[in-house]
Amino acid sequence: MSTQISVDLEAATAPYEQIRSQIASLINLGELAAGSKLPTVRALATDLGVAAGTVARAYKELEAEGLISSRRRAGTIVNERPDPIDVHEDLVAAVDRLWELAAAQQVDAATLKALVARRER
Repeated sequence: MSTQISVDLEAATAPYEQIRSQIASLINLGELAAGSKLPTVRALATDLGVAAGTVARAYKELEAEGLISSRRRAGTIVNERPDPIDVHEDLVAAVDRLWELAAAQQVDAATLKALVARRER
């Protein structure tokens, strides 16, 4: 899972929020199924090159949102979602086209993500 998450230390968005939003997206899109076990705070922090407190805060926020549950000895798991987000086929096709355009112009993933983030309203 940690390969699906990245942190841009130069971004205006705090690292814990980058982690929180990426994990939330993975859960909401069904990439992380209910019952999936998340990495330990220390393991994910090491993988991402951030402090353990940063990951702990992201996990705490996700738990407050009801997306995950942390249990002693059992670890942190993804909760069941009552109504998963159903992404329309047209949106998926548009994203695929965006990646194709970026590749054709030799724009890397980090730059493309930053461009999309800047366009948020």
